[in-house]
Formats: sequence, structure tokens, C-alpha cells
Amino acid sequence: MKIVRTVADLRAQVRDWKAAGERVALIPTMGALHEGHLSLIKLGQVHAQRTVASIFVNPRQFAPHEDFDSYPRGEARDVELLAEVGCDLLFAPNVAEMYAPGFSTAIEVSGVSEPLEGAARPQFFGGVATVVTKLLIQAQAQVALFGEKDYQQLQVIKRVVRDLDLPVEIIGAPTARAPDGLALSSRNAYLSAEERAAAVALPTALKTAAQAVAAGGRVDEAEAAGKAALTAAGFGRIDYFDVREAGDLSRLGPGPISGANARILVAAWLGRTRLIDNMAV
Repeated sequence: MKIVRTVADLRAQVRDWKAAGERVALIPTMGALHEGHLSLIKLGQVHAQRTVASIFVNPRQFAPHEDFDSYPRGEARDVELLAEVGCDLLFAPNVAEMYAPGFSTAIEVSGVSEPLEGAARPQFFGGVATVVTKLLIQAQAQVALFGEKDYQQLQVIKRVVRDLDLPVEIIGAPTARAPDGLALSSRNAYLSAEERAAAVALPTALKTAAQAVAAGGRVDEAEAAGKAALTAAGFGRIDYFDVREAGDLSRLGPGPISGANARILVAAWLGRTRLIDNMAV
């Protein structure tokens, strides 16, 4: 696997592949790779002849009080994992390569970015939209893949690509989960053994709520029951446990929502770790 650290080198390699008639897939990551990331590489290999992974811990999507400095990093191990699954190229820029001195442009998305994560972390989606737009333009791949665990992020990225007419197909991949159902996440490394055992309450609460809503139950009752289950399992603050329209993430309910295209999204704290997840109804 080739490793490049500049936009010029990235574009040169992608240009050569495209000249040879090969389709290129981009998988953006922040490193600390796990099986969920690797599944995106494998899916990219289904949709393209060449796969490019990027690793960049983006400072612009972290607030000053968040975990940018402590976010899990380990490029050497990430390189080994990517090579094992046959990734063709790693783009691993530094901050100066992504944000040159004097950088003053930001991508802001209204509507779909505003509730849920947008309300809990106001700086987040501006940083995500800006860095992902840059990566899509830098790589010039025909397809880019993102996991559905970050479901709202996926909807924001789709909106950016649609609104800015970017020539790339965005594919969302199902959330990769541990055998007990917990969504795979780099931040799971923060959990103690006791917290990891309790964390399974998150997907369980989502599944119970999704079944209740699908069976015609009231949205407000399903949301309240989900929050109560998390609290009973030892979760602290619950930022949201909401039933939303799956496309624009507008509110649904409070009563039954027969026939709606719905998704339940949750963010909750277990100790000092903030976990997010979602599930279709």
C-alpha cells in the first residue's frame, strides 16, 4: 500500500488510475481503525477497482473542551490493518496540508445539520462538512463511503454533494456491530470493562423502541421508555433519544407514525464517554 501526505501526490496517483480506466473509491476516516472502517474498505472494493483511505483527525470539528488531544491515534497499526485488507492508497495529511496558513473558508449546511448532534455540538457539522468537501475535491474519486453509525453526518454529506453538484456517489454502509450489538466506534476504547458491559443497553433500547414504534406505539412513549432504560443501565446525561424522519431528520410523533420512514437516533454518556447510535424503524 502506498502512503502519500500531500494533495499533489494524492491527485497524481488518482489521475493515473483514472487514465487507466479504473474507478476509485474514497473512505475518509480519523484513524484508530476498527472492523467497521475495514468493512468500508471492503465495500469500496466492490464498487471500484482502487480504494483510497484517508486518515485525518480534523481539529475543526472538535470544540475546545472536547477530546481532540486525547482522540485515539496509531498510524502504524492503521497502516497494517489497511494493508491487510488490500487498500491501495493511504492519504495521511498533516494539519498544515489541510488548512494552509490563512485558511478562511467554511462549509455550513442548514436544516438537516441543526437538530441532534448539531444542537449538542454546534461546531461539529461545520467542521465535518468543510473537511469532507475538501477530501472529496482533493481525491476526485467517483465514489465515497461512510458508515451509517454516524447517520446524521451521512445525511449532511449527501446534502453537501447534492447542493454543490460534486461529481461523486455517496454510499452509506450499515453500522458494524460487536457480537452483543454495540456499534463499533473508536471511542469505545475509552470504556472501562464495567462500562463496556453496560453499553449494550444502548442498542437494546434502540431495538425495543424501534419495535414499539413499528407496532403502532406512540413515539413519545417509546422515546421516554428508551431514556429510562439507559438511565437504569447506568448512563448519565442523554443528549437525545429521538424518533426522526429518516431523510431530513424532522421530528415525528408524538403519537403513532404508521407508514413514516423513521429512524431512531441516540447520544448518551456512559461515564466520560459519549456514545451515539441509530436504528431504522
